[in-house]
Amino acid sequence: MIPKTYEEFVSTLNQSTPPKVWSEPLKSLWFDAKGDWEASHDIAQDLHSQMGSWIHAYLHRKEGDKWNAGYWYNNAGKPFPEYSLDDELKVLVEANL
Repeated sequence: MIPKTYEEFVSTLNQSTPPKVWSEPLKSLWFDAKGDWEASHDIAQDLHSQMGSWIHAYLHRKEGDKWNAGYWYNNAGKPFPEYSLDDELKVLVEANL
């Protein structure tokens, strides 16, 4: 099942793996939401798209590497966010539903 809302996405976090039918960007965000930054980053760095760059930027922002995050936000065509990481995760998830 592909979630239709952020709340449905969150409801899957009790599972041990993301559903196989999900897109790679959504799987990357799922791993991040589960607290597995490395698994999320492994997927994001192989996504050669604007969305992949945006997720990559978010992950480096979360890591605290502002310079690297800024590089990836620029690649994604996105400004450096002024809102919280939690809010950005929600925005990213909703952009992939």
